[in-house]
Amino acid sequence: MSRTNSDNEANKTAIETPAPPPVEPIRLPTIEEVRGQDIWNNCGVRSVVSGVMGGGLGLFMGLFLGALDNPIMQDQMTGRQQFVYTAKQMGSRSWGSCKAFAVMGLIFSAAECVVEKARAKHDMGNTVVAGCVTGGALSAKAGPQAACVGCAGFAAFSVLIEKFLERH
Repeated sequence: MSRTNSDNEANKTAIETPAPPPVEPIRLPTIEEVRGQDIWNNCGVRSVVSGVMGGGLGLFMGLFLGALDNPIMQDQMTGRQQFVYTAKQMGSRSWGSCKAFAVMGLIFSAAECVVEKARAKHDMGNTVVAGCVTGGALSAKAGPQAACVGCAGFAAFSVLIEKFLERH
């Protein structure tokens, strides 16, 4: 009888302990994956892609915001005149937003990539420097004081977005 008790106890411990997960072999990346990674790590490619994507975002935002514009003399315009006015507003707003967001994306991505490669680190410092460079470059035409304010503002905005997205 004692033998059956010890068998039962052995079975209980065998049942209670989970089996270790199966060991899966490590999969090495293919040549195409390595080449794709090398292409994406190029700062020029990354900057151009960010500029194009920023331009696309600006285009859609301009179309949306241009559609919301109401003419001052709306009550005196016919439906056709309102349509033409709205279409022109959408076109001008979308083109302006497209250019602004494309330049913003290109400068930010280029600055972040160059700083990351120079520092050999991927951290919040890259975002702060890239935001400062972008804000300063976008507001440099208004003078040095505006460039400093743009630098600080865009750097702070970049840090907030980075914290919100929690990439690091």
